[in-house]
Amino acid sequence: MNPWFFFWAPQLTMPFGGSVAQRIEPDTRWFFGGIAPNAGDPEIERKAFDVASYGRQLGLITEVLVDLSEQAPPKTAKGQKALKRLREIQLRIEQVKEQDAIDALEQIDSLLARLKKTHPERLAAARRRIAHALAVDGG
Repeated sequence: MNPWFFFWAPQLTMPFGGSVAQRIEPDTRWFFGGIAPNAGDPEIERKAFDVASYGRQLGLITEVLVDLSEQAPPKTAKGQKALKRLREIQLRIEQVKEQDAIDALEQIDSLLARLKKTHPERLAAARRRIAHALAVDGG
């Protein structure tokens, strides 16, 4: 029986004392659901994104704009300032990509060093897998 003041009583649960069930599968539909219905078809947007991400599309547009601006520079101060900012953004993005590649290589080196130290007998298999992955990707 609940006392008359049960709705003021604090509910305390210890860790894992309540329901701990959770959905693990990520739901990324929210990203495309953010597109206003009158702005386009969310399903077509998702399919277009599968062809080329927004970052890839913007990168190509940036490359074309910078190339065109070298052939015919902007005449106004506002246009020149915007072009300068666009080039700075492009440079910073390239630096992020370069740092990511460096980080990935360092991680590979670290993993190979760990494998060499803990399981030296598996290095030959690792070399074959790496060579195969590079050959398949054309690297």
